[in-house]
Amino acid sequence: MDVGRPQKTTKDFPEGWEKHIIELSNEGASITEIVSYLEISKNTLVAMTERNDEFLITIKKCKQLCETWWEKKGRKNMENKDFNSTLWYMNMRNRFGWADKVKQDVNTVNLDVTELMTDDELESKLKLLNGQIE
Repeated sequence: MDVGRPQKTTKDFPEGWEKHIIELSNEGASITEIVSYLEISKNTLVAMTERNDEFLITIKKCKQLCETWWEKKGRKNMENKDFNSTLWYMNMRNRFGWADKVKQDVNTVNLDVTELMTDDELESKLKLLNGQIE
């Protein structure tokens, strides 16, 4: 015997729900706006995408359309001096997981500091390493 509330399905959504959430996404709407329209939680959305491949494809399309809308906003306003590019950039970082490039130091030399060396051995190793760096 099943206990609890029945699982939501796409049949529970308003008529024309798919077209409507695609329209919202074409305007840059977030997943939060979509779940609000569908009157479900984000957890329910995740569960539904795991059970229903067609719904998953629609949500992926919505995410892509949303990101495209925001990217286009930035691209079209690059030369607009009144455009708040910092706000746009922070939105993109937070909304889509954009990240700054991290510079990696590839010239790092690993030393085994657990070795017990005499002063002469340490001096010799340092000279060797200095020769590698120069």
